[in-house]
Amino acid sequence: MGQITPQMVKDLREKTGAGMGDCKTALVETDGNMNEAIEYLRKKGAAALAKRQDRSANEGLVIALTTADGKNAAIVEVNSETDFVAKNEGFEKFTKQVCETILANNPKTIDDVMALSVGNDTVNGLYNELLAKFSEKIEIRRFARLISDGTLANYIHAGSKLAVLIDVSVQNPSEKSYSLIRDIAMQIAAMNPLFVDRKDVPQSVIDKELEIYKEAAVVEGKNPEIAGKIAMGKLNKFYQEQCLLEQQFVKDSSKFIKDVVKEISSDSGTEVKINSFVRYFLGETIE
Repeated sequence: MGQITPQMVKDLREKTGAGMGDCKTALVETDGNMNEAIEYLRKKGAAALAKRQDRSANEGLVIALTTADGKNAAIVEVNSETDFVAKNEGFEKFTKQVCETILANNPKTIDDVMALSVGNDTVNGLYNELLAKFSEKIEIRRFARLISDGTLANYIHAGSKLAVLIDVSVQNPSEKSYSLIRDIAMQIAAMNPLFVDRKDVPQSVIDKELEIYKEAAVVEGKNPEIAGKIAMGKLNKFYQEQCLLEQQFVKDSSKFIKDVVKEISSDSGTEVKINSFVRYFLGETIE
């Protein structure tokens, strides 16, 4: 066995970010072979994860990216246990690399993501390097990949805890229209609608809401006919709160989002519609 020098330990620490003791152990176990020591630490990181699976990882980052032509977009949530790790430069770099790799490759599952190449490495390799740096659970929780014939835009709220992707049918929007599209993405971030339009609300959801409103009215002593009218009124309120197009515009309460869409249509010279959106808020319950 060759002598393990302090410089070798220092070099391995710089390459991996692992602790000095872990680096020395890795070098001893691999007879001072730097590449094998890096692999040893990666495996150690992966092994350490198994012991941490019962922990909760609700901190982290949410990143969204679009291609320059606005035709492709990706959004990803990567979790850690502590905000301290989430704010680490290495964690931020990893999250961005994951999102960029998803954007470039269009994977279908997290296993697909882990197998993707990043330069001379893979996402899984970079992931294990990250695990070797931190003694806590880290995971790629979820991602989405969108392709559009219109325009995709993204919005990331300050702190990267909340991000939105929006797909709008307009082609090559002007600077004014693109700014309005971004405003709508900010609206989605702020107001958290569940649907684009009331026609997108499943009948099962409508029936359930009406049932709740009617029962509440009957409990208050209303007769069934009046209770039905009250329920319909409350259903309209539900639409105004949960359907994006019917929400009041947060930047100008004299307008609704459907009015902003009309402005984009007028500016673009064609009827524009919002096709879909994706909103990720860090740590939220996934239905």
